[in-house]
Amino acid sequence: MANTLQSKKRARQNARRLDVNKARRSRIRTFLRKVEEAIASGDKEAAQNALRAAQPELMRGVSKGVFHKNTASRKMARLSSRVKSLG
Repeated sequence: MANTLQSKKRARQNARRLDVNKARRSRIRTFLRKVEEAIASGDKEAAQNALRAAQPELMRGVSKGVFHKNTASRKMARLSSRVKSLG
């Protein structure tokens, strides 16, 4: 339990940041899931459109500190190669 005023304030701030980051991470995962579903359906055009929509969301998560830069780059590279391999 937080005792000092500063630690109580930090606990409040951390709780707020947790909510914001959780929502942001959930939103990014939704965009990534749409790409996965388009790949699974075999629709290359839909997969490309979903990937183009997901990329700025993922990079926004990086700039906001939700994901590490290399993690986002790895996810984008793997998804784009899978989209590219669709017939």
